[in-house]
Amino acid sequence: MANVCGIDRFVRIAAGAALLALTFVGPWTESLYPWGLLGAVPLLTGLIGWCPAYSLFGFGSCRSA
Repeated sequence: MANVCGIDRFVRIAAGAALLALTFVGPWTESLYPWGLLGAVPLLTGLIGWCPAYSLFGFGSCRSA
């Protein structure tokens, strides 16, 4: 069951992709490597549409019918 929808999903994918891209671009990639790896979390949650933290706290950005 999806709990990440709409603008929340778009922002997660965009932010995750941007952080992940930092690990591959630029002369200062060594210092940004951990931040880039953290970008995988919002990217994956945005792509699959489910966030374990949202489930844990009973929150979601999808409208209920």
